[in-house]
Amino acid sequence: MRYFATLLTISLFTGLMAFTQQAVAPLKGLVKGSVERIKVHGKSLEGNLEGDSPDRDVVVYLPPGYRSSGARRYPVVYLLHGYTDSEERWFGFVKHFISVPDAADKALASGGKETIIVMPNAYTRFQGSMYSTSVTTGDWETYVATELVAFIDGHYRTLATRDSRGLAGHSMGGYGTMRIGMKHPEVFSAIYALSPCCMIPNMSGQGRAGVTAAESIHTQEEFEKADFGTKAQFASAAAWSPNPKNPPFFLDLPTKDGQPQPQIIAKWAANAPLAMVDMYIGNLKRLKAIAFDAGDKDTGIAATVKTLDAMLNQYGLPHQFEIYPGTHTSGVAERVEKNMLPFFSSNLR
Repeated sequence: MRYFATLLTISLFTGLMAFTQQAVAPLKGLVKGSVERIKVHGKSLEGNLEGDSPDRDVVVYLPPGYRSSGARRYPVVYLLHGYTDSEERWFGFVKHFISVPDAADKALASGGKETIIVMPNAYTRFQGSMYSTSVTTGDWETYVATELVAFIDGHYRTLATRDSRGLAGHSMGGYGTMRIGMKHPEVFSAIYALSPCCMIPNMSGQGRAGVTAAESIHTQEEFEKADFGTKAQFASAAAWSPNPKNPPFFLDLPTKDGQPQPQIIAKWAANAPLAMVDMYIGNLKRLKAIAFDAGDKDTGIAATVKTLDAMLNQYGLPHQFEIYPGTHTSGVAERVEKNMLPFFSSNLR
């Protein structure tokens, strides 16, 4: 039976705890870990113009040996969910295409190493933060890479070093993994992007129908009734083209009166990982391990990760890359169990 608990004390721990290294032997047979639900305050999220709470729900998976292992410390994987998703769905509180605790338990039964897994709730007013930095959404980069990491290191028995810290995510979370991972090699040593979205600017809403749909929305109620693509346009604009002088949404869309806005499009392009690789190639080389994948039927995303593979090959940067049979979500649970978690077992100290 999983253990569920709520921690009521919320604080930020600014120092890194001293750590000790101990060998973590693989477990045999299916032994279940435990899950805790906590809240972690983000100073970097305070005052965001969307009005989202800076006190974020966070779910923590603790491996089976955590409760009985005394002083043993563990590596940590920070896992980021996708657009419209939440930590509740990914951790089995709501039926979904994946249950992280189940995947982690199975990975351990197959010989994986015990690891703490942490997922923050990045569901916002526009249904996803894009894990970016914006006055409209808040500074999610700092929240994930600095504040959340410091809190977990301060409240759990972690190996508080980059060599024992990994970052992974799916879809929007895969985008966040690439964005944050390449900017913060001092925090994370290994990254795994599952079907990362938004590797190039998403201008799919610039067709006549998309323009009409996005520009015709003026209230939150109208936003809630919009289709997925239109909502994603708003979330992207809030993250990449914020405008504190443009209420009520405090963002600029990439079109105005049906016409493309070059300055806004340039802002979106500047936030695309494929445009950032050349700038951050030195940081990427500091990472111990890089992996990414996509389903073959997830055609748009598969094309962009193939491009990423080619770019890293041009720089001679070692990495793992795979196009596997599947859609955007059909193979994710199995990928987490059999690919992502073993990847971190091999590459985190």
